[in-house]
Amino acid sequence: MSSPAPVMTSNDGIADRLRVLLGDALLDAVELVSELSVTVRREALVEVMIKLRDDAELRYGQLVDIAGVDYPERPERFEMAYHLLSLKANRRLRVKVTANEDQPVPSVTGVWPVAGWLEREVWDCYGVMFEGNPDLRRILTDYGFQGHPFRKDFPLTGYVELRYSEEHKRVVYEPVKLAQDFRAFDFLSPWEGAQYVLPGDEKATPVAPGAPSPVAADGKVSDKPVGQPDAAKPQAGGSAGNKD
Repeated sequence: MSSPAPVMTSNDGIADRLRVLLGDALLDAVELVSELSVTVRREALVEVMIKLRDDAELRYGQLVDIAGVDYPERPERFEMAYHLLSLKANRRLRVKVTANEDQPVPSVTGVWPVAGWLEREVWDCYGVMFEGNPDLRRILTDYGFQGHPFRKDFPLTGYVELRYSEEHKRVVYEPVKLAQDFRAFDFLSPWEGAQYVLPGDEKATPVAPGAPSPVAADGKVSDKPVGQPDAAKPQAGGSAGNKD
């Protein structure tokens, strides 16, 4: 049975077309699992997007999303991935640029106005500046939020916590208070047989081998079948002897 989902158009020849169209603005092109990703110079981003949108053969007319990634070990730690869609050809493309904390990325709001909110999300979560964005404000966190939570060096606890105060009748900020310390997880599955005693297992009592073998008080297993009465004890309703 064929899948009801639309089949994506093959990327055959697209990488060669991009090399001709973008020239020295194209730094790298990689295709993996039928997905084509290109890395371009940050300074040429707007020019590249206009060419990708207006080229008669490519027609990447829709900006679907902008995703941010943080690689702290890199000189330009932030990577912005622009996901484009060609409705005409049913083909997708990922365009990537890199930057650090002090290097602004050109805004593409002049090419796609929807980029305004998407760039605000990346700014809010990663702290990447977008030069030319007319309204670069926080959009996911609170206006008084400290730092950018998707950075790898952002503390897991954050800096402050907030709650509604009945006394002040408003939301108040307070230093972070953890009810318990972080737990240490080893990520081993107990179903695969952990090599240590799991919490609570120390309370378990040993079970006699076999099932369901009756176990006496002395720990010995009886050979008597389960449910058979003891011969030394009279049965209920019987008598020990006959009476005249």
